[in-house]
Amino acid sequence: MKAPQKTEAEKRAERLAKALRANLGRRKSQSRGRDAVTAEHPETAKADAKMPQDDSE
Repeated sequence: MKAPQKTEAEKRAERLAKALRANLGRRKSQSRGRDAVTAEHPETAKADAKMPQDDSE
C-alpha cells in the first residue's frame, strides 16, 4: 500500500522544519565555539561583548 501523496503545504512545512533544524545546529555550534574562546581568553570576552553588531544586510 502506498503512502498518500503529500500536499504542497506539507512538503513546504517539512522543508521549513528541516531548514530550522539545520539553522539551530549552526547556531549551537557557533555558540559552543564562542564559549570555548571565552573560556580560553576571558579578558577578551568583555571587549567582544561591547563591540557593535553588524546588522547590515
